[in-house]
Amino acid sequence: MANEVVTEVKRLDINNFNINDKGGTEEEDIVNPWNVVSKSETGIDYDKLIKRFGSSKIDDELLDRFEKVTGHPIHHLLRRGIFFSHRDMHKILTLYEQGKPFYLYTGRGPSSSSMHVGHLIPFIITKWLQDVFDVPLVIQLTDDEKFLWKDMKLDDANRLAFENAKDIIACGFDVEKTFIFSDFDFIGQCPAFYRNMIKIGKCVTFNQVKGIFGFGDSDVIGKISFPAVQAAPSFSSSFPFIFGKANLPCLVPCAIDQDPYFRMTRDVAPRLGYHKPALLHSSFFPALQGAQTKMSASDSNTSIFLTDTPKQIKNKVNKHAFSGGQATVEEHREKGGNCEVDISYQYLRFFLEDDEELKEIEKNYTNGDLLTGEIKKKLIEVIQPIITAHQERRAKVTDDVVHTFMTPRKMKYSY
Repeated sequence: MANEVVTEVKRLDINNFNINDKGGTEEEDIVNPWNVVSKSETGIDYDKLIKRFGSSKIDDELLDRFEKVTGHPIHHLLRRGIFFSHRDMHKILTLYEQGKPFYLYTGRGPSSSSMHVGHLIPFIITKWLQDVFDVPLVIQLTDDEKFLWKDMKLDDANRLAFENAKDIIACGFDVEKTFIFSDFDFIGQCPAFYRNMIKIGKCVTFNQVKGIFGFGDSDVIGKISFPAVQAAPSFSSSFPFIFGKANLPCLVPCAIDQDPYFRMTRDVAPRLGYHKPALLHSSFFPALQGAQTKMSASDSNTSIFLTDTPKQIKNKVNKHAFSGGQATVEEHREKGGNCEVDISYQYLRFFLEDDEELKEIEKNYTNGDLLTGEIKKKLIEVIQPIITAHQERRAKVTDDVVHTFMTPRKMKYSY
């Protein structure tokens, strides 16, 4: 699960897929599993993306029902529209109402030894969902994908998966409810997983996978077959040691660039006698330099990394966080700032939990009462303790703890 290689994807509608990962004009945003590009300073137009992908907007009706059914206040990432789109979330809530089981599945493509704050977003919401619903969770580390797409040695990709698992565990997941697996290490151990990969692979033609993912004649065949690997965890029969013979539905929280994998999976599922995976889609976390800039693990100044010191965080925000303010203090006092492009404000939307405080910051920055330096100072005060606390938790995650999470085993649930 990653954004790495520029891939143009043409518009095709195949077997009821709603495929349009690039769009019909050069002006449209490019969104696919390996590349996200917007020409707008405010980033991706998510309303257009919902129409292109054929998903549903997370509206007040869904949020109200979520709160009523679960008895929990809505997470701020949902309240603020950071998770903005879904597929079949109402069906998941109905299952929960009826006391019927389901499970969670998310993943990470390990491309660097340190994750950045944007990588935390799907795991923050997944942790919350696990707590709210009290359900099992499987987390796929696609080290095989990174080996196929990047100039990376196989052993290095596998090692990075192990290191990233420590950051994921540090988010607070319950070992009795959570199974983390590396594709390289796990698939050979689990015939059921491999069988599902092959079943999925038999249901999707080469023309279809080209249409969905934009593969060309020069792409290695490993890339062409990989979508079946990411699809397989959507089916509970891939994990018989957890679910036995039960056929459980699945909910996948992920960034919306991963949706093509699951559109394919949802088309295949009924033909295999499985449930279509439900999805919650997040928006993209912007680079420090602005929504038009791509975050890069090779350029540490494009984001705040989970290994950064408080001093590094302060320097990055002050030097590199794109400002929506005016050129001079006088002009800013007169015209105010633009929160839609200001990165400090955008990061606060992700990490400042107090809604009233965020509204006050938005109002004061927009009318010019709050200066760029002051909003940056606020972001620094919010993000530093979050990263410090994460580092403290991660330091306690030993290799033995990782091995426990990554050992195939029965969990606390019976099916």
